[in-house]
Amino acid sequence: MKSLRSRAVVYGLVIVLGLLSALPNLLSHNQSGKLPDWYLQNTVSLGLDLQGGSHLLLQADLDDLFSGERQAIAEELARTLREAGIHYGRALMVGDRIEVPVRQSDQLSEAASLARKLAREPPDGSRRFDVDQNGGRLVLTLTEAWRENVARDAVERSLEVVRRRLDETGLVDPSITRQGSDGILVQMPGVADPSEIRKLLGTTAKMSFHWVAREMGEGVAVFSLPDANGEGRYQLEKRVAMPGERIRDAQMAFNPDTSEPVVNFKLDNEGARLFGDMTRDNIGRALAIVLDGKVITAPVIRSVIGGGSGEISGAFTTKEASNLALLLRAGALPAPLHVAEERTVGPDLGSDAIAMGLTTGLLGAAMVIAFMVGLYGRWGLIACVGLTVNVGLVFGVLSLLGATLTLPGIAGIILTIGMAVDANILINERIWEESRKGKPAWMALREGFGKAYTTILDSNVTTLIAVSLLFMVGSGPVRGFAVTIGIGLLTSLFTAIAVTRLIMEWRIRGRAREPLVISGIAWLDRLSERGVNFMRARMTGLLVSAVLSVAAIGLFVQPGLKYGVDFTGGTVVEVQAGTATVEQLRTTLQDHGLDEAAIQEFGADGRFLVRLPVAQGEPGATADQVASLKSAVTSAQPDAEFPRVDMVGPKVSGGFSDATILAVLLAGAGMLAYLWVRFESHFALAATLTIALDITKTIGFFALAGVEFNLTAVAALLALIGYSVNDKVVVFDRIRENLRRTPERPMLELLNDSISSTLTRTVFTSVTTFLALLPMGIAGGAAVASFALPMLFGIVIGTSSSVFIASSILYYLGQRRARKGLAQLRPSAEDIRKELEQIA
Repeated sequence: MKSLRSRAVVYGLVIVLGLLSALPNLLSHNQSGKLPDWYLQNTVSLGLDLQGGSHLLLQADLDDLFSGERQAIAEELARTLREAGIHYGRALMVGDRIEVPVRQSDQLSEAASLARKLAREPPDGSRRFDVDQNGGRLVLTLTEAWRENVARDAVERSLEVVRRRLDETGLVDPSITRQGSDGILVQMPGVADPSEIRKLLGTTAKMSFHWVAREMGEGVAVFSLPDANGEGRYQLEKRVAMPGERIRDAQMAFNPDTSEPVVNFKLDNEGARLFGDMTRDNIGRALAIVLDGKVITAPVIRSVIGGGSGEISGAFTTKEASNLALLLRAGALPAPLHVAEERTVGPDLGSDAIAMGLTTGLLGAAMVIAFMVGLYGRWGLIACVGLTVNVGLVFGVLSLLGATLTLPGIAGIILTIGMAVDANILINERIWEESRKGKPAWMALREGFGKAYTTILDSNVTTLIAVSLLFMVGSGPVRGFAVTIGIGLLTSLFTAIAVTRLIMEWRIRGRAREPLVISGIAWLDRLSERGVNFMRARMTGLLVSAVLSVAAIGLFVQPGLKYGVDFTGGTVVEVQAGTATVEQLRTTLQDHGLDEAAIQEFGADGRFLVRLPVAQGEPGATADQVASLKSAVTSAQPDAEFPRVDMVGPKVSGGFSDATILAVLLAGAGMLAYLWVRFESHFALAATLTIALDITKTIGFFALAGVEFNLTAVAALLALIGYSVNDKVVVFDRIRENLRRTPERPMLELLNDSISSTLTRTVFTSVTTFLALLPMGIAGGAAVASFALPMLFGIVIGTSSSVFIASSILYYLGQRRARKGLAQLRPSAEDIRKELEQIA
């Protein structure tokens, strides 16, 4: 109480700074005119699902990259052996190895020695490949360290090339980040159709100049390439006359004689010198310009070309010439990039998502506030003030981090509102318990906060474990959800423990020695005081829970989960096609070879969801499905629109499946370890078994209700794990407290008393979280149905298991522990101190 003023200053400063950090998000353009730019940039940006745009996940084709590395090493070794006079055969690529036959066995050791010298890469001397001898052959295998180094370098260079290409297009604020070991994530706000960008980024643009071979049989290595139109082929010298990296600038222009679009290029100094020498020595020969394995043009050199410039012509359209110039300016990709995942949201759909998120969020918050004020009166109003501050601080921290707010992020904020109330309810109930013992207001406040603090900390840490794992294994919007929940849990700790306590202490100032009265629901309070014999139904509860879980597992097997493209791979396109019917759309797609398309009516007339299975074949084949589908639909319905596109390749979907299983297992293991440390092994095991029962029932709900199981559903599962453990920790914390205070009491009586005394908190917390999510579950639409509906179901299941299942399992595990002669709890620091005092 003495430090009330100083704490008010410190807490007030933290709150003001947090709210000031969030303020730029609310200012209009006119209001922000006089503020500095660095402050105005401190805002939360909207995700693509809220403002519309496209998201492309590009993956580098590392197989092609390593194949090129092996070929380069083979050519380098061949040159070295030739210079040393060692006779060798043609290099063979056998899997990941290079095998070079040495014709004379007595030269094999010398060849191996030369190969080992080549294996060392200057300047750091790292080893590129291992050298072995096998039956007269040199066997070269790329080292794992070198493979990782090559892959990392290729992705980093690809990142820079992608950035330069997008900058050249004039695209507004694209976000380009590395994802995983071989992925590049490109997010483009406002781009509703990324087909042109996809083509631009997927083009390797590896350019080189080759002389057209004069005659076969001259002893010069040659190879054959098609022309750009695929109508003819050229026999070219394999040796590169000049690499395309020498081009420093390229611009689209028009040939003054033919008026056809051409590309004028300029070379760097070394390139200009080399090009001049080449053309001087080869007048009358054809020089082919090769781009990505095709001959664009092969003009005959008529005179020396000096000055370091030239022209590329090839019957281009204006757009093709412009794109080629752009690609040459930006540079070639070191490895081909394939679209592994594509998601597109139209601007109208994004604005609808914002309106839905704001409406359901405000309605859920209003229902929570009304419940708290109606339940606790002015003390509930204090909790609501803390809740409002908490939401402001969440936005302040998100703004400070420059985070991106997505639709799952809005869901996370709404869930945070519901879960943040839990701490306030726990505090109010603890204070009310102390007040009923006749303690004055100041003491009830101190004791209530002191006893609630440990429980709040334990429950929040267990939830943070699940959320942190969600951040580690998730991607995109799911990570945004995890960040929002994590920040919300930390800020709610501050507002509940510090801000709410400060306001409560200010409220009782001058009346600290008077009894404290906190309203509630009288019949529920009486029920908690009198106690209920919940453990009488322990066998029935466990049996019913087990039967439901077995039934849920059966539903998981048949009919099974309705997996989204996140896990199955493939394409889902939302089509808005005017007056078209399902049959008309199906016929159109079949006429264009899309026989496997599954069509589902969606919302209003003329709106459909079209699903295509994952395409087999070359990397990036799934991406071509999107273009084919759009082309087919627009051929029959020219005014058709595509508000949403979700395309996931097989490699990405397989990664999501593995990551999901890993996340759930790690979440369970992490919380088991934490509860083992904080409580005892049988407490941790009881909580884990109960969570397993809750999760199986929730998965059964997915199967029974037909709710799509996607990455948002994974977020719901992990959030439910955290929420359910939160519930169990509150009950277990009270059991531990009662065990320490009265260890001689019968276990069944102690468990019943613990469940009854926390019943009010369990019910109230569940109701507030349910109310916070209810509007989203009813009106949130398909975008958040995979989150909101399982959460609502899970809250009911988690609450009932906290009352009837967890303590029953703990009872049987405790009995087993007692038969082994072990104590129910390890000695506390206070117990150890008392024993030492007795000994002394």
